[in-house]
Amino acid sequence: MAQGVMAIAEQRDGELRKISYEMVSEGRRLADALGQQVTAVLLGSNIKDKAAELGHYGADKVLVADDPKLETYTTDAYTAVLAELIKANDPAIVILGASVQGKDLAARLAARLEVGMAQDCTAFSIEDGNLVAIRPIYAGKAYAKVTYAGTPQMAAARPNVMALNEPDTSKSAEIIDAAVSLDDGALKTKVVEVIRDESGKIDLTEADRIVSGGRGLKGPEGFKVLEDLAEVLGASVGASRSAVDAGWREHVDQVGQTGKVVSPNLYIACGISGAIQHLAGMSTSKVIVAINKDPDAPIFQKSDYGVVDDLFAVVPPLTEEAKKYM
Repeated sequence: MAQGVMAIAEQRDGELRKISYEMVSEGRRLADALGQQVTAVLLGSNIKDKAAELGHYGADKVLVADDPKLETYTTDAYTAVLAELIKANDPAIVILGASVQGKDLAARLAARLEVGMAQDCTAFSIEDGNLVAIRPIYAGKAYAKVTYAGTPQMAAARPNVMALNEPDTSKSAEIIDAAVSLDDGALKTKVVEVIRDESGKIDLTEADRIVSGGRGLKGPEGFKVLEDLAEVLGASVGASRSAVDAGWREHVDQVGQTGKVVSPNLYIACGISGAIQHLAGMSTSKVIVAINKDPDAPIFQKSDYGVVDDLFAVVPPLTEEAKKYM
C-alpha cells in the first residue's frame, strides 16, 4: 500500500536550491497530517555531503543517487532514476518544485509513471487522507482544486510560496545510498557545454524582493533608477514583457506568463500597467507596491499599496529614504 511523502530535491553545481528546503518543509507538514514519514530524494554527483541538510528541514530519510551521469540535469537521466526510486519506495505523495528544471522533470516523470500531476501549485492540504492541490488557472483569474484518482499523487509547487521550516540541526535523517542503473544507450541527451550567468544576480524565482519595470521606463537607461533602488533593498530587478520585447532587458529578467513566475515577499512594479499576462507571473507576491501615473492601470487592482505619480519623481527619493533604514 502506498505510504509516505516523497520530496524531490534540486541542486545546481553541487549546491542545494532553496526550493529543495521548501519541498522538504512542505512534505513534513503533509506527512504530519497523515502520520507518516518524509523521504527526500537527491540526485547528483559527489552530492552525498549535502543530504544531511535536508534532515534539518524535516526529512526522515534521504535517498541519494550519486553518479557522474547525474552531475548536470538532463530530463531522460533524472526521469529514469526517479521513476525507478518511486516505484521501489511506493510513496503516496510525490512533490517537487515548479522551477524551470522542476516543470520539465515533473511532466516527463508523471508520463513515465502514468499518473496525473498538478503543476505550479500554490497550496497543499490533506483531506480524507488524500492530497489536495490548489493551482491558478486562466492566467491567475481563478484557482482549481485538484484531487487524485490513484497513486502516487504528484504535484509541483511554485517556488517561494511554501513556508520554510526553521532548520533544526538537532534533527538528522537516515542517509541511504540509492542504487543507480543508467544505461548509456538509453540516454538520448547529454550536456555538452554550460554557459553560466556570471552576473551574480539572485534568480528571480528565488528572490525575496523584486523591483520591476515596464514600458513606463521609456528606455533601457530608465532602469538605472530601479537598479539603484534594488541595490539598497537587496532586491533583484525584473521587467515586463513589453520592456523585454523592446530590447531594454534580457529575457532572463522577464516576469509574467511567458517569463518567470515569482512570489517574493515584496514586489515593486514601476511603470507597469498590469496586463493579465504580467499579473499571472507575480500575483502571489506577499506585498505588491505599484507606481504608475495612470490611476486606472490594472496593476492597482492587485497592489497592496499604490502611488499614482511619475515613477521618475517617486523612485529616486524612495531610494534615498530606503538608505536611512537599510
